[in-house]
Amino acid sequence: MPIIADNKDWTWVLARACPDCGFDASSTTPATLATTIPALLPRWQQALKRADVEQRPNDSTWSVLEYAAHIRDVFDLFAGRLEAMLATNNPTFADWDQDQAALNGNYDSLEPSEVSGELVQCGQDAAEAFGAVNSELWERRGLRSNGTEFTILTLSGYFLHELIHHLHDVDA
Repeated sequence: MPIIADNKDWTWVLARACPDCGFDASSTTPATLATTIPALLPRWQQALKRADVEQRPNDSTWSVLEYAAHIRDVFDLFAGRLEAMLATNNPTFADWDQDQAALNGNYDSLEPSEVSGELVQCGQDAAEAFGAVNSELWERRGLRSNGTEFTILTLSGYFLHELIHHLHDVDA
């Protein structure tokens, strides 16, 4: 059963702490991602070993497996956006429908151990990519298709919130 789409604009997390997960993006940098992502990966690996990994807690919430597959793809998405920001002046990011990606990727029927390995590799790759960005480049800009502007610095905070928030979702 498909999940009801979350159409909220989550960019507000760049201005204030998230009341749900407690994450505060104000001190996040690309260098922060280089150390924080690897520290979070074991928590995802443990979550994917749960007996109920494939069970949705209710009809409107993804299973741990679906959240983990989403995060695996988020690592690639944000690494790609970073790459575009470094290679091009003011790139516009293509829309990404996370719910359609879940359906297209059959997140609910994936093998947890495979998702775990892929998530770790994608996470390590994203951590390395963000960690390699020189601080003089942190103000380079990119745009979402709706016109929302990010710098590499704010993209880092937005990205890390995604990772922290979904760990909160699966731990709740």
